Amino acid sequence: MDPAEIHWLGLTEVAEHIRRRALSSVEVTEATLARVERLDPGLHSFASLLPESAMESARAADREIARGEIRGALHGVPLAVKDLCAMMGVRTACGTPVMANRIPDHTASVVERLQAAGAVIVGKLQLTEGAYGWHHPDVTPPKNPWSADHWTGVSSSGSGVATATGLCFGSLGTDTGGSIRFPSACCNVTGLKPTYGRVSRFGVFPLAHSLDHIGPMARSAADVAALLGVLAGHDPRDETCLRAPVPDYTAALVGDLRGLSVGIDEVYVSRGIDPGVTQVTIAALERLRALGAEVREVSLPPVGPLLAGWGPFTAVECSIAHSETFPSRADEYGPQLRELLELAPNISGADYARIEMARQRYSDRLRQVFEAVDLIVMPALPVPPPKLLGPLPGQAQPAETIDNLLQFTAPTDFSGSPTLTLPGGFSDDGLPIGFQLVGRDLDEATLCRAGHAYQSATDWHNRRPPLD
Repeated sequence: MDPAEIHWLGLTEVAEHIRRRALSSVEVTEATLARVERLDPGLHSFASLLPESAMESARAADREIARGEIRGALHGVPLAVKDLCAMMGVRTACGTPVMANRIPDHTASVVERLQAAGAVIVGKLQLTEGAYGWHHPDVTPPKNPWSADHWTGVSSSGSGVATATGLCFGSLGTDTGGSIRFPSACCNVTGLKPTYGRVSRFGVFPLAHSLDHIGPMARSAADVAALLGVLAGHDPRDETCLRAPVPDYTAALVGDLRGLSVGIDEVYVSRGIDPGVTQVTIAALERLRALGAEVREVSLPPVGPLLAGWGPFTAVECSIAHSETFPSRADEYGPQLRELLELAPNISGADYARIEMARQRYSDRLRQVFEAVDLIVMPALPVPPPKLLGPLPGQAQPAETIDNLLQFTAPTDFSGSPTLTLPGGFSDDGLPIGFQLVGRDLDEATLCRAGHAYQSATDWHNRRPPLD
């Protein structure tokens, strides 16, 4: 195979080539590292590159595969992880100069599981400061490969950009208010936010402990299913990690969608929403119907109290995570994260409790909706990737209010529901538009099934940014 074409293979495709020894892990890893070195100076998706350890892992994978010791669907495949996932002996800066010299003495469970599956970790991916909404002014933000003037989505911006541009075959993102879904939608990749507790967060620096999710980002539902099968499962080092058995997610990727019901709240996906986003969402729903799913109208619970409470709630939990460095090193923080942390002391216990009560009400009502349907379809963002505003690259903000951007994402972080974001079309000016499927707790298998069926009948996920 021409090395120039390797990077656009799917994760499961390249894994099969490596397993059959049509390609070696060394060849694929060398091609990946060369592509990163060529393109990333203009994309800024990597916080650090790990060429020596990556090549060592690739050589080890080839030796094992030659002996017939196949570890699974990720064996020998180059991946990258968000730079708040600890790796022993590797700088993990979490997007902030405050942690520029942080060298963990442990490795995050999700990274350990990727390594145990034989994956090749080629580097750490850039993120917003502390996984909050903006990059630190001293950090050059990742650039949206579809348009440098538009948002990449927070905070897994590096994960979205690197995955979309073929700098890795899959990546890890985290989601506290929408940070797997935003970059997936803005960069035209597929992102899975699992059920809260489905994937261990041990060794992943928190933004807000009770809202944080970690999950896979790749270029297809089949690829995120393969990644989730490795990442999911109980971990005694994370007290929130669920003990539920892990199904074979890839086994669900068969057939049409007959027997499934999909819900939509037509008011929720049209009022105050960009018409192009509504059109993509309705078109996706109709495609799911054509694949055999039954479509039902549902009434989703109001999200206003959760949107108003997301910032204060996150501030309180974020202040715990940063207690060793804030306020003692406050002047080293960027303005937006510092502002969030300064908000925390002003949030009373009663304020926090009221948000928690709103969370419980929303979660209970959403569970009632799932008594009638298997999945819910909704936008990932209310607009196509918004234009960036701001005098400096590191301070550039999307031209939308945070409450507006969070309306389809933050509520399901509060409820802990699993979601799958899928490419669904493009705006008139060529920007990607994504939509999301929301599922019942621990029913990621159905999300992957529906996503794979949709992508088998469409080609939006195969569209590539104009780089080469």
